[in-house]
Amino acid sequence: MDIQKLKFEADKIKDWLIEVRRDFHKHPELGTQEYRTHDKICEYLKEMEIPYRTSFNTGVIADIAGENSNITIALRGDIDALPILDMKTTEYSSKIKGVCHACGHDVHTTVVLGVAKYFYETKTKPPVNLRLIFQPAEETVGGAKPMIEDGALDGVNAVYGLHVDDTIDIGKVGIKYGAMNASSDTLKIKISGTSCHGAYPSRGVDALLIASHVVIALQSIVSRNLDARESGVITIGTINGGTAGNIVANEIELKGTLRTLNPEVRERMKKRIKEVVEGIPLAFGGEGKIEIEPGYTALINHDKNVEIIKKSAIELFGEESIYEKKVANMGVEDFSYFIEKTEGAFFTIGIRNSDKNIVAPAHNGNFDIDEEAILNGVMMQILNIYNTK
Repeated sequence: MDIQKLKFEADKIKDWLIEVRRDFHKHPELGTQEYRTHDKICEYLKEMEIPYRTSFNTGVIADIAGENSNITIALRGDIDALPILDMKTTEYSSKIKGVCHACGHDVHTTVVLGVAKYFYETKTKPPVNLRLIFQPAEETVGGAKPMIEDGALDGVNAVYGLHVDDTIDIGKVGIKYGAMNASSDTLKIKISGTSCHGAYPSRGVDALLIASHVVIALQSIVSRNLDARESGVITIGTINGGTAGNIVANEIELKGTLRTLNPEVRERMKKRIKEVVEGIPLAFGGEGKIEIEPGYTALINHDKNVEIIKKSAIELFGEESIYEKKVANMGVEDFSYFIEKTEGAFFTIGIRNSDKNIVAPAHNGNFDIDEEAILNGVMMQILNIYNTK
């Protein structure tokens, strides 16, 4: 593709992109409640004469016919916001108190719309069929799985997603081969004992003491049952139970999280956690039960598609634009479900600009972006489409 022509034509829609992003930023909505966002997306698609349908209540799936009808490439943009107070003082600050696009999903949505706008304004067909996926609830219940179940990936040969990145400067593109984000599982543990007077603990079974041993033993799974070259995290975040300081507790509840980067490690750790929770209390005369609620799966990029993203970035911004991430993020991202089902990759675009004092991290009330990143994201996804065909 002619890179200079791409830059020239894309620059024509820059003001439109900024306007669209600011509108979404001013009207953020939480996961599964993105009704206005849904309607605005549909409004833009209708203006561009692009057929679409609603999916998972507030999600949208749209299709653009391409020159080669035998290949379909999907682009995903998540649309939900966070329950955070917007601390910025700008023309586009959130109008919804306590809700803010502090993670850049307004940008992600705008980028996908921007790709459609580019082909509409240039009156050209994309080289292949395009599937545009506007996904709700990434920050909460995870809209990816229900949209996939509703056919979002039917007929799709490759899928790309991006995320704004507050750790790298504007003009940079972050890539990661292999595992990029962790899987997550919620741990709910109940330790049962027998209460008695705190002055005579031998007459009961101390659930709190048992719970303490369980917490310590769980940490040994990472240090002693996991190969040092593998990655896993077990965190117990809450412990609740007992009724008074002079009563031996008869029941303690713990809640935590398990994060892993490898499906095999995930299953191995879950098995060991269950053994620890159920086995240790028996030695004290108590009982342990655990419920493991599965969360997102690990996001594991396909190297072939990472190479395509790298090629696109170099063609657009030069060799120095590539920031190759050496370690995975132990946070989660439900784009993982899309590339679990088909080829694809996830990448990041730099939004940091210290000269403009745009340095606040994501999930912070002062979070903002250098809006040049929106155009960068659009051009990257357009070039990914051409380089994948």
